[in-house]
Amino acid sequence: MLYDLLKTRRSIRKFQNKEVEKDKLDTILKSALLSPSSRSRRPWEFIAVTDKELLKKLSQCREHSSDFLAGAPLGIVVIANPEACDVWIEDTSIASIIIQLSAESLNLGSCWIQVRERFHAGNEKAENYIKGLLGIPEKYTVECIVAIGYPDEEKKPYDEAGLLYDKIHFNKF
Repeated sequence: MLYDLLKTRRSIRKFQNKEVEKDKLDTILKSALLSPSSRSRRPWEFIAVTDKELLKKLSQCREHSSDFLAGAPLGIVVIANPEACDVWIEDTSIASIIIQLSAESLNLGSCWIQVRERFHAGNEKAENYIKGLLGIPEKYTVECIVAIGYPDEEKKPYDEAGLLYDKIHFNKF
């Protein structure tokens, strides 16, 4: 049940030194391609990175909060062509969570690394650093990287008692 999957999905930043099998990677990527998009414009594209040295370089894309990618066996860079659709941010965000839920359904852990509007070193945008590393054409924008692998840390599922029920409204605010 999706609800159970949502309760157990947690951000995983420590991964086992174990490759993600090709059939699992294929399932995750096909799931991403099934992601809904505005008017079916599908502005997103995905770059699956499994090369350890490249993952290490990508882990340095931000000044903070991306170094754990070096320990992941897989990173999926989610990019978009903003010319294809005016709501590419929403479309790439939807695809990114589909990637994470697909990974979770395969007993893999994942964590989103925000790239858009973040910085590498000094004033260099993280996006430009990544574009240079991966040869991404100028017209594309990088939304995020999803780190994926077999978890090497345990996190408890979310507890229903801790849900923020006061954020739910019916008929009116």
